[in-house]
Parts: sequence; structure tokens; C-alpha cells
Amino acid sequence: MAHDAGIPLDAGEARRPLIVATRALPDSTRTALTAVGELRVEEKGRPLTPEELRSAVAGADALVTYLHDRIDSSILDAAGPQLRCVANVAAGYDNVDVDALAHRGVILSNTPGVLTEATADLALAMILALTRRIGEGERLIRAGRPWRWEPGFLLGSGLAGKTLGIIGMGGIGAATARRARAFGMQIRYTGRSPISPELAAELNTGNKLELDELLAGADVVSIHCPLTPATRHLLNRERLAGMRPSAYLINTSRGAVVDEAALVDALAAGSIAGAALDVYEHEPAVHPGLLELENVVLLPHLGSATIETRTAMADLAASNVVAVMSGSPAVTPVPLPGTSGRGSSGAPDSPTGLAR
Repeated sequence: MAHDAGIPLDAGEARRPLIVATRALPDSTRTALTAVGELRVEEKGRPLTPEELRSAVAGADALVTYLHDRIDSSILDAAGPQLRCVANVAAGYDNVDVDALAHRGVILSNTPGVLTEATADLALAMILALTRRIGEGERLIRAGRPWRWEPGFLLGSGLAGKTLGIIGMGGIGAATARRARAFGMQIRYTGRSPISPELAAELNTGNKLELDELLAGADVVSIHCPLTPATRHLLNRERLAGMRPSAYLINTSRGAVVDEAALVDALAAGSIAGAALDVYEHEPAVHPGLLELENVVLLPHLGSATIETRTAMADLAASNVVAVMSGSPAVTPVPLPGTSGRGSSGAPDSPTGLAR
């Protein structure tokens, strides 16, 4: 464990807040956090086990966590009643028991926005890799298999004039749609609510569709919705069967939005043409059936994996901790069920200020 000590306390000086980070942090993030508290960083080079996590958080006033850290009642109990905020270094927060945080009045923040462009870049790269069979071609070359140019050799599918169906037209969905428009694709979408008239005009898209209608008409379906109880297995066996046999599925959101076993069956049966996945239902485990298929692109959760983006995510998490430790509202708070207890500043009975 690496330990970044804060400024030594003089006799009688109030205790500095203890900030615990579960993974290594960029220098800029460390600097910001040590300005407001004592920083303790776990640097094991791997996710902490539940037992290690409970031990690490003891006495913390703030936690800087990642998507593999399951933050539930047992972790909050281990931290103690002085815990004021959890800054999750991710746009999603399905690793956090939001009810447990709300019950204790602990503030939750995430890192939206800063990973939008990087994730959209990857989504478009996955669309190209899948439709143009790039992975199949590279595997053929690396395996040393004989080949020669032929008129029908590894023919893929072009994008111009095809329809991209976006599930979840938030920031990342919209950024992906903009990139697809540059390739001549038509955009259709579904989501919780209609997009603004200005965005609809920019993307030259129509009204929000029902999910089944979108699946039936799209040539490529790209998933950008969060994982919630309502979206778990949103793409189930029945909905996969409603896609075109020539259609492709892209997932850069969360793995459990798709029923992975049903997807394997659909791909093997030719019910859909292919899938490109950056996330998995039981990550980091991958369904063994996917590994046997040629019509898939499989990536190890690289959506936000650029130096610039990962640094910006950690820095935004630090900004949230600094704000709450200073008695101000969190910069990017996550709305929690109910608003009793500590509010977004982490102070008892203060206004929550929680807004999406």
C-alpha cells in the first residue's frame, strides 16, 4: 500500500479528512486530493477483494472507487459513520448500492461527460471492425494461413445508407451518432425521453422509436444505456430474435444489458450477423461460446482507455471529493433514492442539491 501523508498536524489541530483510493491515481489527482486531506492509495495492481476493500476503507471520510469495487452496506459499515462521499471513477455506478448510500446520507458522484468522446470513438471503431471483418482478417494473417485476393474474399458490409439504431441517446449515444453520420448512416434512436429538436435536426433523425421497432429496422444497433434493474437483459432472447438477420450489435455500455447466453445462440444460429462487445455480463469472464465464433469482435473494456480520458476521469472524481470535503455541493452528484440525511455537501441536514 502506498501512503501519501498529509501535512503533519499541530497539537490540537483538527484531524484532516482521510481519503482512500482503491487504485493508483495520476499525479494531478493526488495533488488535488492531498490539498484537502490525508490520501491513502491502494496500489496492488488489481481489484481489491471484498475483505481487502473492507480493511482499506476503515476510517475514511471519502472514497475514490472504480467500477470493479462493489460498494454496499458492508463496505459502508467498515468505513464508519464519518464517511461523507463516494467518488466513483466511471460514468456508470451499477457497482454502488445507491439505497445503502442514501440511507446513510453519503454523497455519490460519478464522472460523466469526460469519457464521451473516447467511448464514441471506440464504438465507431467497433462498428467498422465488425462490418468490415477486420478481426477475421488479422487473425488469418497472424495464424499464417494461406490466402490470396479473390473477388469474394472476406466481404463485409458498407455503412453508407445503412441505419444505425441507438439505444440510449445520451452524451455517448449522440457522439456515436455524429460519427456515424460522417460515414453516411441514417440515425434512429430509442430511450427514456425524446431528444431536443436541435439534436434531432443535427442528426437528421425522426421521433423516438419503441425498442422493438428500432431493432426491427436497424442495420447496426449500438447500446448506450446505463445498467439498471429495468435494463438488465434488455436485449434478451426475444428481442435479439426481432433483429434483422443481417444486423450487427455493438455494446460499449454494460455487459448485463445483453443476455450473453442468448446472444451466443443468436450468433451461432445466424439470427444476427455479428456482435462487437467491449463489456461482458460477468466481466472479466467472457462466455466461452463467444470465443468460438468468428463473427464477433471482443475487446477488454477499453471504452475510456486513453491517457487523456482516464486522467480526466480521476481528476473529476478528485474535484468531487474536494468540493464535498470543503462543504460545497459535489460537482457531478448522482441522484439518490430519497434525500434524507447528508446532502450534496456532505453536511448533516444540508440541501441535497442532487440533480442529473
